[in-house]
Amino acid sequence: MTEDPSLSSLILWFAGLLLASAYFSSSETGMMSLNRYRMNHLKQHGHAGAERASKLLEKPDKLIGVILIGNNFVNFLAASFATNIALIILGDPAPVTTAVVLTLIVLVFAEVTPKTIAALYPEKIAYPSSILLSLLLRLLYPVVWIVNIISNGLLKSLGFEPQVDDSLQQLTPEELRTVVHESRSRLPKKRQGMLLNILDLEKVQVDDIMVPRHEIQGMDIDDEIDTILDQISSAQHTRLPVYRGDIDNVVGILHMRSTGRLLKLDHINKAAIVQETMDPYFIPESTPLHTQLFAFQNRKLRMAIVVDEFGAVRGLVTLEDILEEIVGEFTTDLSDSNRDIHMQADGSYVIDGGASIREINRLLSWNLDSRGAKTLNGLLMEYLQSIPDSSIGIRLDGYFAEIIQVKDNVFRTVRMWEDPDWEWDS
Repeated sequence: MTEDPSLSSLILWFAGLLLASAYFSSSETGMMSLNRYRMNHLKQHGHAGAERASKLLEKPDKLIGVILIGNNFVNFLAASFATNIALIILGDPAPVTTAVVLTLIVLVFAEVTPKTIAALYPEKIAYPSSILLSLLLRLLYPVVWIVNIISNGLLKSLGFEPQVDDSLQQLTPEELRTVVHESRSRLPKKRQGMLLNILDLEKVQVDDIMVPRHEIQGMDIDDEIDTILDQISSAQHTRLPVYRGDIDNVVGILHMRSTGRLLKLDHINKAAIVQETMDPYFIPESTPLHTQLFAFQNRKLRMAIVVDEFGAVRGLVTLEDILEEIVGEFTTDLSDSNRDIHMQADGSYVIDGGASIREINRLLSWNLDSRGAKTLNGLLMEYLQSIPDSSIGIRLDGYFAEIIQVKDNVFRTVRMWEDPDWEWDS
């Protein structure tokens, strides 16, 4: 028995239509699965496929319209050929059998398989497919336009806005943080940390990182001239606040570089020192770090005096303090980077009660709660609600704290170590 030549041609046509359906299915999934940010990056570097895909995605309603028109057309045509093939082979319409077989064939070869491949490799599918899709969109534009007019009208009647909101394509800070977290396999750990720290700048205020008032190393211009000169010669900082009698009366900031001009004078006096100072720059304690960073940049300054709502000096902050919030400490020696934290032989740390919680967390990679109190002394005060008469041990969330010294109603010295049995939330 020889095969009917019409059957062979029908089978070839059916196979071709399946390939066409697979093309439209994979194109739809590939185009919608493209990483928009990577596509824009490639577009900026002259990638032709990325440029075509980006142009098509600018009007997703038209893109989906041309894909669905093509896909439905070839699927319905394939169903007609499948029916004719069934009639030739079975000699009976057998609609249920034809429908079941056709559904399985289309699902496997024209839907599931091509869409899975496109989801796994969207760029390899979408960019080449964009060539034919662009051509089809121009050829079928009248049909696509009519379909979109009808579908957009239906959407509006149902209360939906057919236009794409560009703001929905933009990442929020929290979404950007998630992207950075998920890029850990591509980004070195230190760079990833820097990016996350930059995102955190708007959550941190200057009073979280400032040098507190009692730790400010300034110069009282009312002291004896010999005492002042000794301070200048032994200064450990590049800039010194200069005040009269009290730190609340800051008259200027003395840069150590400016003191070189004093050496040319026959007689150094206080007036000459004050003349070399720069005007102090005062900022409120609630200033966000990212705002202060730009303020330093615009004013070409590197130090600011932090004041409260009554104008009293709370502390000072420098450009280096903000940069350390981004890049971390500029030294790896713990004893050099913070004299308030001292590591012990048993792995614990003896910490000054006035140490900043953020500083402790940054230097030791801890997770002490910094949402309320700013210092370790304040954190323990909040926890205990009283000042104990003798040394006691406290179990914080994930840490042990042993109060070693209490003086003048504050915790002067505390020994702390991590709780090995604590389970952190993932």
